[in-house]
Amino acid sequence: MATNTRTATPVPAAAAAAAPPAAPAPAAGPDASVPGEGASRAAGAAGPRFAGLSPQGVGMAALVLTVAIWAGFALSARALSASTLLPADAALLRFGVPLVVLAPALWRRRRRLAAVRPGPALKIVCGAGVPFFLAAMHGGSLTSAAFVGSIVPGMVPLFVSALMVAGGRGLPRGTQAAGLGLIAVGVVALVWRYLVPLDTEVLAGAGTLLVASGLWALYTVGLREVDLDPVGSIGLLCLPSLAVIALLVLTGVLPTGIAHAAGGDIALFLVVQGLGVGLCAGLLYAFAIRRLGPERSSVVGSLSPVAVVLLAVPLLDESPTLPVLVGVPLITAGVALANRRPRPEVPSRA
Repeated sequence: MATNTRTATPVPAAAAAAAPPAAPAPAAGPDASVPGEGASRAAGAAGPRFAGLSPQGVGMAALVLTVAIWAGFALSARALSASTLLPADAALLRFGVPLVVLAPALWRRRRRLAAVRPGPALKIVCGAGVPFFLAAMHGGSLTSAAFVGSIVPGMVPLFVSALMVAGGRGLPRGTQAAGLGLIAVGVVALVWRYLVPLDTEVLAGAGTLLVASGLWALYTVGLREVDLDPVGSIGLLCLPSLAVIALLVLTGVLPTGIAHAAGGDIALFLVVQGLGVGLCAGLLYAFAIRRLGPERSSVVGSLSPVAVVLLAVPLLDESPTLPVLVGVPLITAGVALANRRPRPEVPSRA
């Protein structure tokens, strides 16, 4: 995400979680005004190049790959209500599969994981763990894939910006502020038709998705505050999350039906949620956060709503409504505008 060089005000991009936008120029690096970004830039500059890409280009490539995976997350959030799995079952696959696959690597990182400060760890575990997952799944069951793919990543720039302002940064200005305004207008356009006549179910779902978006913004910021590689970040997220969901299942707070679920449903969610979102997207997104910083990494979110809307037509038989056709482009344009990097000022000659 771009930072206003005059005011040092960081403005986030959309998280793509499905999350998640026209990205800025791949060659543009993280802003040094964000704490830790200078070190990240230095590390990226010294890092390896792949296929002639700069370190920032490699980070952008990782974000592009996550778009497809995050779109799958949005689609699966909607498809869960029609499957034989329950939310707790999907969560067990989401957080359990990465731990099984990465168990040896996580064991080697056990000391670094134990040394993570409680504050950032809590941001990560709450922001992308069980609270986020259940909110996204429940919101998707009450709305549509387009809502999940638009609201969750689309509102992340606003939430990240709010977190930055709360941390002492100045308010966004100019085109960045206009972009955030467009995002808000786009979300209003999505839900407007459900206000008159009042559709409490869809509005409740949209509100739940807003909560999920705010949590994801917390996760995005928290990732940048920990000194862990992508594998360690996944372990930090999945280990406590699996423990929490297992406790909720064992105590009967959340019902489970995985023992009687259809094999096809289990396989689908294992691939999409466990391997895709839990493992691959986790590695790619954490990698991009370290290369590009949280604000710029969240820019990938603006591409996800479009991808979700297009994929939902053949896969879920969803037809884009007029609010979707209006709201999604507004959100996408808003994210792109909010992440527009201002040109550096050229000092005038005396």
